[in-house]
Amino acid sequence: MRTRRETFDEIVIDVAERARPYLGNRYAAVEFAVEEVPPTDPAPWEEQAAPVGRLVPVGGAVGHRIVIYRRPVETRARDNGEVAAIVREVVAEQVAALLNVPVTEIDL
Repeated sequence: MRTRRETFDEIVIDVAERARPYLGNRYAAVEFAVEEVPPTDPAPWEEQAAPVGRLVPVGGAVGHRIVIYRRPVETRARDNGEVAAIVREVVAEQVAALLNVPVTEIDL
């Protein structure tokens, strides 16, 4: 039997693979990561509520990183179906922000 963490990671991997075609060659180095909780000190421009994800523009050879925060997502969801829906929404928002396109153009 899988743990909640393993199930969450699998959902993120699946959604990340769906996002790859949108990223193309230009953003092929984008990394997807899961962290338990967001940092305790949000940036001044971020909401003061716990975020469920973040785009971390790294630059250089490293590339950008899209981070999904497991605990805030699970807190908002009733079941794995809702977890998957929230993860799709968060990844779509972050990919759209990276590509500077409306989120409606990203269908995950």
